[in-house]
Amino acid sequence: MFGFLKKAIDGFAKKAEAEVSKEETKENKVVEKLEAVRKELKQAEKIIEHTDISEKAEQKSGFLGKLFSKPDVSAEIRSAPLKEVKKIEEKVGFLEQVTKAITETKISDVHFERIFSALEEELCANNVSLEVIRRIKEKLRKDLVDISFKRGHVADIIKDDLRDEIYSILTSPAKININNLISESKQKGKTFTIMFVGANGHGKTTTIAKFAHLLKQNGTSCVFAASDTFRAASIEQLEVHGNKLGIRVIKQQYGADPAAVAFDAIRHASANRVDCVLIDTAGRQHTNANLMDELKKIKRVAKPDLTIFIGESIAGNDVVEQISDYNKAIGIDAIILTKADVDDKGGAVISAVHSVNKPILFLGVGQEYKDLMEFNAGDFVKKILG
Repeated sequence: MFGFLKKAIDGFAKKAEAEVSKEETKENKVVEKLEAVRKELKQAEKIIEHTDISEKAEQKSGFLGKLFSKPDVSAEIRSAPLKEVKKIEEKVGFLEQVTKAITETKISDVHFERIFSALEEELCANNVSLEVIRRIKEKLRKDLVDISFKRGHVADIIKDDLRDEIYSILTSPAKININNLISESKQKGKTFTIMFVGANGHGKTTTIAKFAHLLKQNGTSCVFAASDTFRAASIEQLEVHGNKLGIRVIKQQYGADPAAVAFDAIRHASANRVDCVLIDTAGRQHTNANLMDELKKIKRVAKPDLTIFIGESIAGNDVVEQISDYNKAIGIDAIILTKADVDDKGGAVISAVHSVNKPILFLGVGQEYKDLMEFNAGDFVKKILG
């Protein structure tokens, strides 16, 4: 699951590290510089014997600093000419510059644009939206361009920035705890209503059954509203799940008003003290204005406490567009993505949340009722970035 995105990021980080290494000072040139400094320092020893050592020379740090450090000199020597002291300071400064050249590097803006284009291609190929890519790019630019950092750390910086940005996107929406919301509603003597929407063929009815199974495990009683009165065999499919789970299905004839079915289910649940109503609606393309108007009517009549969009993770940018359009048309509160177990890319997860700033509640990871996994942003980031 999400293996391609992980490989893409790992591969880019290594390529970027190698690319930056090409721009760095060649090792043999650095060695030549060091040898030159050593020779100059040896020649300067005679001067040091008669020259005050500046505080800067005494405070040389790190391995090279210890290697070339000199003992303090007597008070008589401190009267040496200022010109000779300056020569020593220049040599020490040169040594510090060479040491810095060995351990640190910078990336220019032009160089950054060149190496980022490779990451941009990889992210696009793994269903990460352009808006998310732009956000990641600015974060990386801020932390890489014209900033001194240790050589060999480019890959770490890239991965850390990606980890921070992706986690920030996924945790930006307010978290929704279904069990707590249902419990609060129950304490008020109200039935909690959830309306499920999404495109046709994305496993919406099966996912609703998985969701109901999860609620039952937590002690929540449910009823199904068969408000998909359009698709052939949709009511029978919901009834099969209802029989297996021990959940009643409130239904009417095919072609009946879906809003009326939802209303009947809510009335039944209230009269029989059922905790939660789960409304199944007909799948429809977000571009069909008439069918979207029908959803608006169902929502207006049922007044659901939550509206949850169900779509396929493997649909990539198509599902992101659907989520955005559904949110504009009727308003959604949360997302469930199905077929995540066969999604090797994973970018749709990030892009979906970013597009509407709504949380992903669950991922469908199999065919059985138990195969509905609660989404955890930390686990997702760890899976693709380690």
